[in-house]
Amino acid sequence: MQKVLVLVIVTIGLLAVMATGVLAQSVSKTDAWVPGLASFLIPGLGQLLNDQMDKAIIHFGVAIGISVGGSLISNVLLYNGFWYGYSITAAAYLVWSVYSGIDAYNVAKEQGFTLGMTGDGLTLAYNF
Repeated sequence: MQKVLVLVIVTIGLLAVMATGVLAQSVSKTDAWVPGLASFLIPGLGQLLNDQMDKAIIHFGVAIGISVGGSLISNVLLYNGFWYGYSITAAAYLVWSVYSGIDAYNVAKEQGFTLGMTGDGLTLAYNF
């Protein structure tokens, strides 16, 4: 349990350091953090916001595969005395979520993703 807690704390610390470095390098005003955060919370959602349907399906499918496959494998390993299986599954899902979020952020930044209000309502805009 302590190893998992240490892993989570280290991951959050690395994310904070990367976020401050990425935000400090930002020159133009974009809302690239929106797809990045969306894809961190639900892998594939940020790619969907970036209009990358194929990549969104792959990212979401891998997240589901990690969850379902990891749970099944962890159940089998639990009966054999290996009780770290669920922790490994959670760590794998966290790593995939971080990768998915960073990918969505980088693509949104390249595309110039902006989010704003217009007279007609909420607008998503891409600057090419």
